[in-house]
Amino acid sequence: MRFNEKELVFLSRQPSEKAAEMGMRGPKKGDVVKKRLVKLVVNFLFYFRTDEEEPIGALLLEQCRVEREDSQTFSIGELQPDRKYLFECDSEEQCLEWIDAIIKASYEFMRKNLIFYRTEIHRLTGKDPLEQYGISDETRFQVSNGLQLVSRDTSSL
Repeated sequence: MRFNEKELVFLSRQPSEKAAEMGMRGPKKGDVVKKRLVKLVVNFLFYFRTDEEEPIGALLLEQCRVEREDSQTFSIGELQPDRKYLFECDSEEQCLEWIDAIIKASYEFMRKNLIFYRTEIHRLTGKDPLEQYGISDETRFQVSNGLQLVSRDTSSL
């Protein structure tokens, strides 16, 4: 996937959902753990040298695996099993918080939540909450198993 470098730098300067200095090791053989400022912004994980303002890299958190390696370490792997970034946290609690935040940052996770809550609201009220925004028929907001929201007449209830 290609990205505009200036837009990524701009995005990296936006308020983050989570940020911390932690040990990080890249995916190449021979990479060593280095102290990095790691910053979660929307669905990108930016990493910086601790004394610099511009990121030295970014991971798009889509279709990746987040795995707990041990009590204070987690990894982010891409679809290729040999490309894995390792992150060392200061505590087990911090490690679990980062794993949770990264999982929830993906577009697919947010999309599934939107579909779930849309379906629940429709079930309880009989109304599609996305209709008011004119986006209820968009494919990206449809339930993937073929179920469709059907408006029901509640005037006789």
